[in-house]
Order: sequence, then structure tokens, then C-alpha cells
Amino acid sequence: MTLLNETARGVYVIAVTPFTENGGLDLDSADRMVEFYLEKGATGLTLLGMMGEAPKLTTDESRILVRRVLARTAGRVPIVVGVSGPGLAAMDELTRAVMDDGAAGVMVAPPGTLRTDDQIVSYYDMVAEAVGAATPLVLQDFPLSTGVQITPAVISKIVGRLPNVVMLKHEDWPGLAKLTAIRAASDKGTVRRISILVGNGGVFLPEELTRGADGAMTGFAYPEMMVDVWRAHTAGDVERAHDLFDAHLPLARYEQQPGPGLAIRKYILAKRGAIASPALRKPGAALSAADIVDVERLISRQTRRLKEIG
Repeated sequence: MTLLNETARGVYVIAVTPFTENGGLDLDSADRMVEFYLEKGATGLTLLGMMGEAPKLTTDESRILVRRVLARTAGRVPIVVGVSGPGLAAMDELTRAVMDDGAAGVMVAPPGTLRTDDQIVSYYDMVAEAVGAATPLVLQDFPLSTGVQITPAVISKIVGRLPNVVMLKHEDWPGLAKLTAIRAASDKGTVRRISILVGNGGVFLPEELTRGADGAMTGFAYPEMMVDVWRAHTAGDVERAHDLFDAHLPLARYEQQPGPGLAIRKYILAKRGAIASPALRKPGAALSAADIVDVERLISRQTRRLKEIG
């Protein structure tokens, strides 16, 4: 497997973790899911992300899932693995295991205990040491979830100190000004240019691409939206990128709800045949009959609008 580097671009889909109805890992669905994502144009995949129910997995299950997905992809696309956790020892152990199995890099979000800029920088110094200098590292900046605010200056400082930080997963919200500032710093040559892939379900993707993002690292039940928007924008057809995005936006917005969002995503993925069951491992949200009516209406409207766009 080729290691992740600063030139990474495109769409790295945050993969769901398929479960059976009784809560066990569904590895056959993991195979189906890989083929689904690749068929829709994914440039890479990210496992054990926050929307992959990683905290609900045991260490052994995490390793089993990653090994199965790596075997199925067979080097066709790079795989990034989330290894965030409260302790560096466990992070080191999981990182070594997945990198030995063929992962392209690992992703780490800061723990919510960090309060100062110095603490954030020091933490990533320790993370880089724990995962090893040869392991490509993705810095996940998701303050809405972690509660940790990382300024552009701190990100630049970390990038300057740690050569193995090759990517920023940018999902601050609102974050367009932050993205602009980070790109301006690299354009001026005051900091090394790294890859920036954006999150938040892609709900700001066209604007983020215009501000300098290299693509997306997030999930959506229609990953081809992110792929098609990225391709159109990269080809210079910004208006078509916005048209495609607009057609999907109502459903993307609905899926971004805190709480039921992942249940909505899994419901649609199961409906599309990507996974056998929409089950979340407990504790997890369940959709009501009214929720499903909403989703079906949004899918119908989205399908009709995409036909109109052509």
C-alpha cells in the first residue's frame, strides 16, 4: 500500500461499520460496502471514524474490520484508520497493527481535555512520537465534537514541527475563514503545504473547494455526490458542481442531524444494497416511521432533480 502524503486529493469516504441485527460485526457487508464505495468513485476510505462507531468496537474487532477491508480493497485505494483514544499506548498498538496490515496512514483527533495552544502542540508531539515518524498522520480538527479549538496558527506550528503530519481533516463549523487562512499561509511559503480534506457531511463542499480544499473526507449515503462535485469543480465547471450539490443538499442536511444522522445514513445505505442491515450497535438512535417518510420523500425529490440536471 502506498503511504499517504501531502498530495492526497479526492474523496476519502468515512466508512460505516456494518453490524448484524444482533449487533455483531457483519464482515460480508464490509466487503459489499467496499465495492459500493469504490464503484461510486471513492479515492480512498477512512475506517474507525467518529461516524464509524469506533468507540463501540473492541480492540480485536477494530483490527478484524480493518484487516478485512484492507484485504478487500487489495491496494486499489489508500485506507486511513482512525486511532484516536484516551491513551497513547493503545494508540501506538493499534497504529502498529493497522500499518503492518497495509494502512496508508492514521488519523488522530485531540482529546477534549486540551485547553491551551501549548497543550495542543505538545499533545501532537507525543502522538507523532507514539505512532512513529514514518507513519503518515492526519490531524482531525472537529471542535464541534471534541470541544478543542485549534487556530490556524497552531495548525501551522504543528505542521512545521512534525513532518509526518501530511493532512488536515478540516471540519470546523463555520470554518471557511479558517480554511482560507491555512491555505494563505502555505501559498506564502510560511508553512509547508499539506493536503486538506473536509468533513461535516460535505454540506459546505463547493465553497470549501473554492477556498483551497483538496477534496472531502466524510460520509454521506450518496458518496457519488461528493465525488461528482469534486470532479466538476476540479475540471473548472464550478456551476455544475454547485448544481449537483444543490440537488443533494436537502438530504445531506437531513442526514447531518445530531443523533439520528448515522441511523439515516445506514438506512439509506441498506436500501441501496451497500450493507445488509441498517443496525447501529447499542447505544444508538432508531428511526421512527415519520423519519422514514421524510427520508423517502427527500430521496424521491433528489432523484427527480438529478434527472432534470442530467
